[in-house]
Amino acid sequence: KLYEKKSSTNRLTLAAIQGNVRGTKKGVIFDFGDVLPRGTMYYGFIAKGDSKHPQPVFFKKTAKIREGKVEIPIAEMKGKYDMIGWEEAGKGLLGYRIMDEQGRLIYDGRVNFSGRGPFSIAPTLIEGPVVDQIEPDQLVISFQTLPPAPAAVHVDGRVFESELGIFHEIKIDGLGANQSYDYAVVYGDDTTQNYSFLTAPRAGSRSDFTFAYASDSRSGQGGGERDVYGANFYIMKKIMALAMQQKVAFMQFSGDLINGYSDSPGETELQYANWKRAVEPFTHYLPIYEAMGNHEALTRKFDRKTGRSIAVDRFPYATESAEAVFARNFSNPTNGLKSEDGAAYDPNPDAEDFPSYEENVFFYTYDNVAMVVLNSDYFYSPTTSYIPWMGGGVHGYIMDRQMEWFEETMNSLEAEDEIDHIFVSLHTPFFPNGGHVHDDMWYHGNNDIRPFVNGEPLRKGIIERRDELLEVIVNQSEKALAILTGDEHNFAVTRVSPDMPRYPESYAEETIELGRTVFQINNGAAGAPYYSQEQTPWSDWVEGFTTQNALVLIHVSGDSVTMEVLNPDTLEEIYSLRLRE
Repeated sequence: KLYEKKSSTNRLTLAAIQGNVRGTKKGVIFDFGDVLPRGTMYYGFIAKGDSKHPQPVFFKKTAKIREGKVEIPIAEMKGKYDMIGWEEAGKGLLGYRIMDEQGRLIYDGRVNFSGRGPFSIAPTLIEGPVVDQIEPDQLVISFQTLPPAPAAVHVDGRVFESELGIFHEIKIDGLGANQSYDYAVVYGDDTTQNYSFLTAPRAGSRSDFTFAYASDSRSGQGGGERDVYGANFYIMKKIMALAMQQKVAFMQFSGDLINGYSDSPGETELQYANWKRAVEPFTHYLPIYEAMGNHEALTRKFDRKTGRSIAVDRFPYATESAEAVFARNFSNPTNGLKSEDGAAYDPNPDAEDFPSYEENVFFYTYDNVAMVVLNSDYFYSPTTSYIPWMGGGVHGYIMDRQMEWFEETMNSLEAEDEIDHIFVSLHTPFFPNGGHVHDDMWYHGNNDIRPFVNGEPLRKGIIERRDELLEVIVNQSEKALAILTGDEHNFAVTRVSPDMPRYPESYAEETIELGRTVFQINNGAAGAPYYSQEQTPWSDWVEGFTTQNALVLIHVSGDSVTMEVLNPDTLEEIYSLRLRE
């Protein structure tokens, strides 16, 4: 055999790093075994009631991890250090942060404890609650409890229950449009945490609102919280605090949340947990709709004894693909299509041969705005040059079934009287400007690039498929206003106009004419290492280019749409533009 399956050697997984934790006479002890033999733990209490966004206030001391174990002395954190009243209540919430022996931050966790010494572990809300999928009359609240516990959400005098378990995703319905509600999550031994949410306006109300857009928050350079094992904690917290301050209704975040490119589902979930912890103080109150990028890749790797290894989307697809693990970690609408099964190139129509599109291709509406979310890294094989003989999806490519669904969805939204503005969001730019000119939907003008399935290439090349997308967005729609992209770690606006050059000089395939101008708004400036601008055929149609961190704010007021771009670190305005009068 030329290639053999490579077993993952990465043992740093979410389950391992959450640790086997138990109570002791003095506090709580974590046992990481030989996964994390040495390191440092920061720790401190979390006061649930004294802030809208409660976070750990770290104690003046740290604890050393030795031979995989570390004990946190809760009994020492009394008197003037007892800011949560655990001595009186006999219970409390402890937050902690793990750093390995090289000084890299690995994970932020929390654990409920009870007792005054000896102590015991109580069921803990280890993740969430998160508000998702906000509509005028309903939404979803999701969270995780460890150990498994029954839970419920209390809203407006009603109780929505969830059975014993770790993962809880609860639909809250029967709500009023554009109304603020308090909600309480109750779990374990009647432990309660309180938050609030605002429902969406009725469709077509044409009220004034703002939504936010960003992408690419994988680990950055600079040390500290810019790299919390897979995620740029620092910038994402800044982005979410600014979004909250700007009173955004929701955020669209389109890919490369984490470093990814792992061959371990457990490691991928650890990185997702870190990203979610960074944004969580704010997602208690407002939703983020997440899309997939190339760094969400989760692969099976095959080694050759000499030369490079190859990687394909991890299988079995139903449980271990990048798409399946993404769906387990986020709560997005399920109104997309099933998969690429049933396409002309499906090798076996009676079997499930492709990963699912569930929760990674979808659309949602808010008032008079629709957002259509695509996956341009579906069925992704990172080793592109080997795809013709091993098969797989190409970075930047929208496959046939997804293309069909997109056209049908756009036509349906175009016909809805309540919708005035349509945004299309996906990870890869149609027209890259800096960092990904060698791929995305361009590949230096090489239309030969395309996915292969069962040894056969798809009919359309990457540039042909780009043109089909543009035909739907520009020529078949009047409401489509902008394409929201990432992948390139910068901010830039490209005016995609009829006179903008879009093809290589030697392009031999059929071209299309564009009937109007739309905007490609690229904001991959959420913390990943920067890319500078490169020369392209459309460089003269690019404006506002910057490598500074950026948050895009879209202000909608009836027929009028404006864009404001702010630096979340300095709060300065980077750029502004009127998108529609």
